[in-house]
Amino acid sequence: MVDADENTGKYPISVVARLTGVPEHRLRAFESAGLIEPERTEGGTRLYSDVDVGLVIRIAELSDKGVNYAGIREVLDLEALVQAEAVEENPDSEENEEGTE
Repeated sequence: MVDADENTGKYPISVVARLTGVPEHRLRAFESAGLIEPERTEGGTRLYSDVDVGLVIRIAELSDKGVNYAGIREVLDLEALVQAEAVEENPDSEENEEGTE
């Protein structure tokens, strides 16, 4: 089950850099490439959600293996498609049982 808080931006870039080991300049590059889109405060501060942190880790893994940003976008799109199809094929999975508890 996906918690709504997992999608809420709460970590500034410095915390995400420490949590993931990905330097701030590289996090900004991921954003510039359109691979991730953290929330922004009114003052422009980036706030990353738990989901964003997981995505940063995945992007860094692929990048470290030599996959360029265009390739990473393709991989992420395919992974999202596979996940969506899995949920569609199995509507009784945990992700869809929010109302049954």
